[in-house]
Amino acid sequence: MSVSVLVILLAAAAVMMVIESRGIRTTLQLSFKGDVKRETAFLAQWGQSVSTPLAALIVWQLDPPRRRDALLMIGGVLAASLMCFIVKRLCGRVRPNRENAGKFLGPSLKHANYRESFPSSHSACAIALSIYLATLYPAAAPTFWFLGLMTALLRYVMDAHFPSDVLGGVAIGYFNGWLAVQAATRWLSHWTI
Repeated sequence: MSVSVLVILLAAAAVMMVIESRGIRTTLQLSFKGDVKRETAFLAQWGQSVSTPLAALIVWQLDPPRRRDALLMIGGVLAASLMCFIVKRLCGRVRPNRENAGKFLGPSLKHANYRESFPSSHSACAIALSIYLATLYPAAAPTFWFLGLMTALLRYVMDAHFPSDVLGGVAIGYFNGWLAVQAATRWLSHWTI
């Protein structure tokens, strides 16, 4: 992990939060239709509850020596998701294009999608999954990075999040993906499946 990349992501998220808090419009309000809408929705699900187990299943089936990696990869994505869940519940930021958009409402134990904007869990999980797969299969790294970054970008383009939410999610995914790779490096020699 590059600490400088993590610091840059966090600093960019902080700068964007300041810009967003000043009322400067940062959302796009685009409208997608037909196949474009369906394809973007598909790409925006990389790292989520269907694509992550599918990626793990493919690793499990096609690369038996790396079956343990499939489990740690799921663990890294789950860790990113859990971290986002906790931060979302603590911050309570209202999503774009809603009443009080961008406002931080504070902690809540109750699920309410409208107030779960920061950080972007989709972005975090997509990046965590991409980092792990790119480490396992360097030849396909550009594809995995494309999928992860496209998911993050689409969360912004589809107005699900403010730019700072996406950057915060990418930072969380980057950190958790790196942690999962480190765990694999240290623990896999001790496991047998």
